[in-house]
Amino acid sequence: RHCNNKVSVRPDVPDSFDQIKTNDKADDAFRNYSVDETPARVVEHYRDMRMNHTVDFYKKMEQKYSFENDAYRRLMTIEEAFSELEHYVDASDPDLDLPNKLHLLQTAEGLRRAGHPDWMQLTGLLHDMGKIMFLWGTGDDGQDGYSPIGKQWALGGDTFVVGCKIPDDAVILPEFNKLNPDMHDARYNTKYGCYEPHCGLDKLMFAWGHDEYMWRMLVANNTTIPLEGLDMVRYHSAYPIHDKGAYKHLLNPEDEDRLEWVRLFNKFDLYTKDGDNDLRVSIDELWPYYMELLEKYGLGGKLKW
Repeated sequence: RHCNNKVSVRPDVPDSFDQIKTNDKADDAFRNYSVDETPARVVEHYRDMRMNHTVDFYKKMEQKYSFENDAYRRLMTIEEAFSELEHYVDASDPDLDLPNKLHLLQTAEGLRRAGHPDWMQLTGLLHDMGKIMFLWGTGDDGQDGYSPIGKQWALGGDTFVVGCKIPDDAVILPEFNKLNPDMHDARYNTKYGCYEPHCGLDKLMFAWGHDEYMWRMLVANNTTIPLEGLDMVRYHSAYPIHDKGAYKHLLNPEDEDRLEWVRLFNKFDLYTKDGDNDLRVSIDELWPYYMELLEKYGLGGKLKW
């Protein structure tokens, strides 16, 4: 892992987040997934995720998006990357039909209003930017962000651990688990699969998506965002582990505190999603503040993507 400083004091995760919500949706109205009630495009997305995310696909993407030996695909500033993301809308998210740039500002501003530290605000701004992979992706690899009906199953959506049995009680639309090729491979379809007991969070391979890519990008660019912020980027889509409590047999004792940071962050990621909370008119006013944070945490200027 990158040798960033570790934050010593974690705020408690509040029982109620009514004060940060920017709409009047009930808690149980968020993240509703069922074959009958979820939009067809979202159901298709999760079916594709379950069919295609395997150990082999993870290793293929790990090689394609490698930063080893100073490899990268393009040099861009964060602002230039935002411009590329301007018209990208997440096909896997039933709660939001706004461009990702606006959702990222919603998350960052929610954290800022709540008084959380500036590194956490910056994490909110950056956490979904790994969807920039659509610039180099294809529909066959689930990374088509150019077409309004493009396949995006390796860009967004709830992730799960590849290389071991997919837990039916912890993933959405578990009826699709049987479609996963690794679930018919004796190396990967057992409780532990290819992992050692309590091997730890960082040894796990999650379904490849924007989380893993963006974590690798930030590490490759030597950001000084603390480890807790990097964990928020890398694991915020891993709902089976931080929301449903799955894979405890693979975690070590230190992982639980790390996941509490992710849980805190995810409340802001979720509850600030609001089509009426449109910050487009405020972007010019907000941006100088975040430009300063980018410089502070080593992310100013051209970066490797």
